[in-house]
Amino acid sequence: MRRHLLVRTLSACFVLFALAGSAPDAAAQTPRKAPEFAVRLTPSGQSLLSQHRGKVVLLAFMSTTCGHCQKLAPVLSDLQKEYGPRGFQALGVAFNDMANMLVPDFNKQVRPNYPMGWSPRDPVLEFIQHSPMKQLFVPILVFIDRDGMIRSQHLGDDPFFQNQNQNLRQTIETMLKSAAPARKKAS
Repeated sequence: MRRHLLVRTLSACFVLFALAGSAPDAAAQTPRKAPEFAVRLTPSGQSLLSQHRGKVVLLAFMSTTCGHCQKLAPVLSDLQKEYGPRGFQALGVAFNDMANMLVPDFNKQVRPNYPMGWSPRDPVLEFIQHSPMKQLFVPILVFIDRDGMIRSQHLGDDPFFQNQNQNLRQTIETMLKSAAPARKKAS
């Protein structure tokens, strides 16, 4: 009897574990406060997310070997050129294997006009609230408002990418129009 109960309990645990590993990730909670994040730049240095407070930030997590990501990089350059003067900042972060070695060539190829660096995978997964046990599609776009709040994020399999350019522009324009940063009073 005990052995039968043990087998049933272990079987139930196995099924629950298997289901937990195959279920889709629940969407990350938004809005939420953006934690600090460091983009490692090459050959040295870093760009901290907090350095861009007061701007609308598009944090684009990519793989240097992903075709969709390679096509997104010049789009981000166009957006940076167009919206940068209005308070927009694009940041690119490669997090694939050996990204630290691949980013310099990626940057030579796509010539971004925004900071494009790399990060280890675990801090990226933590930032986007994604389990390392779940499948992940890139690129991943995270929109952060002027107050440092994550307003939306889109994984690479999100319908957002079906009309990527229009959705990018619409989201950026909406965020730029809302809550412009308070101007400092002259002393």
